[in-house]
Amino acid sequence: MKQGPLFSIARWIGLIFGGVFTGFLVCVLVLETSLRDYDAKVYAQVRQVELDSLDTLASATLIPTIIATAILVFGAWKAKGKDLYLPLAALALLLLILILTIVVNLPINADQKDWTVTSPPSDWADVRDKWQTSHAVRTVAALAAFALLSFSAITHRTQSPATTPTETPLATRS
Repeated sequence: MKQGPLFSIARWIGLIFGGVFTGFLVCVLVLETSLRDYDAKVYAQVRQVELDSLDTLASATLIPTIIATAILVFGAWKAKGKDLYLPLAALALLLLILILTIVVNLPINADQKDWTVTSPPSDWADVRDKWQTSHAVRTVAALAAFALLSFSAITHRTQSPATTPTETPLATRS
């Protein structure tokens, strides 16, 4: 079964938004790792800045990536082709990221929005470590999902009816 333009568009959306999402997570991981050398007040202040708009960027890139990847999985499943496994694995990783975000990171984000920069809570380092560990898992999962989507795009074969090779007459010599 030949896949239509919706699947081609979904493939591009998944790659573009997935790439931006993955790059964003890597940048936040680098920033968060850098913050480990600073005290509670610096950490709390940077988290306040991060929480200003980064959740919006994460949602604006993760959600389209999940939807596009789900469309690819549906199309591959419907076509009963070999193109199913890579996007399916990518979708599983993206859903893992979404679940981790909802269960671990977003509740911590909501709590940290109420932190006072001048007097962060006494357990700030434990909260930081929990958030950063979950974020590191999300980042690795995003890198793997993006790699799977990229490899899927490279190896994707459009299916068309079987054709027989046409014979080309040999050039005649004069």
